[in-house]
Amino acid sequence: MNNASLFFEAESIKKTLSEVLKGVQEYISRKYSSLISDKADEQKEQIKLYISKYLLDYRLGVEGYSFENLVERIYSEMAEFSFLTKFLFSKDVEEINVNSWKDIKITYATGDIRPTKEHFSSPEHALDVIRRLLHKSGMILDYSQPIIRGHLSNNIRITVFGNPIIDKDKGVAASIRIVNPQKLERKDFVTNGTSTAEMLDFLSLILRYGVSICVTGATSSGKTTIMSWLLSTSPDDKRIFTIENGCREFNLVKEDENGNIVNSVVHTATKFCDDITQNIDQEKLLEFALTSNPDIICVGEMKSAEAFAAQEAARTGHAVITTTHANSCESTYHRMVTLCKQKYDINDQTLYNLVTEAFPIVMFVKKLEDNTRKVMEITECEILPDGSRKIRTLFRFNVKENRILENGVKVIGEFERVSSISDGLKKRLLENGMPLKTLNQFIVGGEIN
Repeated sequence: MNNASLFFEAESIKKTLSEVLKGVQEYISRKYSSLISDKADEQKEQIKLYISKYLLDYRLGVEGYSFENLVERIYSEMAEFSFLTKFLFSKDVEEINVNSWKDIKITYATGDIRPTKEHFSSPEHALDVIRRLLHKSGMILDYSQPIIRGHLSNNIRITVFGNPIIDKDKGVAASIRIVNPQKLERKDFVTNGTSTAEMLDFLSLILRYGVSICVTGATSSGKTTIMSWLLSTSPDDKRIFTIENGCREFNLVKEDENGNIVNSVVHTATKFCDDITQNIDQEKLLEFALTSNPDIICVGEMKSAEAFAAQEAARTGHAVITTTHANSCESTYHRMVTLCKQKYDINDQTLYNLVTEAFPIVMFVKKLEDNTRKVMEITECEILPDGSRKIRTLFRFNVKENRILENGVKVIGEFERVSSISDGLKKRLLENGMPLKTLNQFIVGGEIN
């Protein structure tokens, strides 16, 4: 390859990337079409050799590309996902937003949002690459189905908009979300300022000892990431049953060094079918989960009638953890009431009493102006002897100032422990097996040993 590279630099005829790519595609398709398939990874090096041969035979090059880089880029265009490939599988990237064929923004794990230096060569090129992504989940984007949601792998979710929903000259619009690419752990949340160690210990043990939790916040606030970590802290002998909508993002199975599975996890996802009688939605999966002897049930997101089934499960003694979209801990219960009414037209006060009993603990997370994510508040809904409800703030993040800097905004604030858990919750935790020493640490405050 070194000799080829020297010849390439000295003798190559410079063309545009799209011109060279078109020629290579025709060459490979005509002579070696069997190589380009769903098993392309197995023939990766062979395909690269044929790409190299074509470039050398026709003395083709592209300004700004070395020989090796050009081979890699053409291979990525043909068998992978163009320049998006390096972002899709980067541990530093959380989201890729394609606004049009030449406007692509990357959201990094740090919260920074930056445009890519590269873009697609045309609207048609953008459409071709995104269709390849959707092919992984068996989805087809065309005029009859201009809005598609699919997945590339267990933790990569794709939502796509095509023509006529968007203008044809824009090519395609897409949001590609990568859930917890860095596999964040307790120390990472603390170091990043998302939460305090005390708050994380509290949430982990609350779930461990059978108390249901709802994680609430806007899109991209970090709900799924922190919920995934909470589930990962459950003891290996606790049976976890996860329910997700459409595609699976959680991967909680643990293996030892010999490949033996050491915990007990069942991951499930809904299945959509044009025949409504063949649909398997979250509500149906919840129904079957309850007959599968779970210790913890995770409902990836409550956004419809499954909210009623989730609160029913939580009130039957199962620990349920879920997410929903709301603006605060208190408004979360009203959001749940609205969702439950999609299933049954029950009096609002009755539903409010049900959901507050089902989910005593609510955690509100938010992405702030400086792109940092914070656990803004953790509350407990205490049921008083007369049946009335009292929302107790246990922890919160107090914003003191939004400081304007040259390169953006810096949010200044601090976490505060506001109050302890109620006597009723203390009693429930003791009955569920929490050691008295651990419970006393809850009351005193600080990290849990």
